[in-house]
Amino acid sequence: MPRLPGVAPRPPRPQAQGPSAMKIALLIHNAYGIGGTVRAVANLSAALAGRGHSVEVVSVHRPSDRPDLGFDPRVRLRALLDMREEARGYAGEDPLTQRPNTVFPDSGVDFGRLRYTALHDARLATWLDGTDADAVIATRPILNGYLARHGRPGLVRVGQEHLAMDAHSEQLRTDQNATLDGLDAFVTVSEADAAQYRAALPGVRAEILCVPNAVPPPPSRPPRSPRP
Repeated sequence: MPRLPGVAPRPPRPQAQGPSAMKIALLIHNAYGIGGTVRAVANLSAALAGRGHSVEVVSVHRPSDRPDLGFDPRVRLRALLDMREEARGYAGEDPLTQRPNTVFPDSGVDFGRLRYTALHDARLATWLDGTDADAVIATRPILNGYLARHGRPGLVRVGQEHLAMDAHSEQLRTDQNATLDGLDAFVTVSEADAAQYRAALPGVRAEILCVPNAVPPPPSRPPRSPRP
């Protein structure tokens, strides 16, 4: 199976000994919008914080002042590229945005105002190589690619897949599949999706698992039905 350039297969990690609090970062395309991935990240980050972990959500882009969906107050939110045109640190005029990214540079894979560029290469490499998180969870195919390429030795790398394999174009499937030898785990939201990836990639190093999206408990129990 072809590998993403710059990604070497990682050696097996030692098994953890007993439960302990971790620093966990969730890497997302745009935490300031509305969508299933944003909601899943908000729920998961709150659940992890509730178990005593130190949790940070890292949004690659910040296109607005505040996120549309609320995050747990115990979860830190930060952004790597400020895309607010009125902001002093507006990233959209950086000359590097005129050059393509080197992770998934193929035309048709990435497009639009928040497309990935050489500036993303620089910002994501700097953050991933410098983070002191114990684990990073990436939530988009191209972010799985950056996570496979960058980060210090010992960092636990988890790639999430929120869509079925068939939902991606052939090029995007090829690009993402080439990253998986650089990840420790690759997580889908259904067992059927995990089985499809396992069948398509039998020799991949990353452990392919199904972990459904986190859902918070209801605020109250449903009323009991009256006895007959």
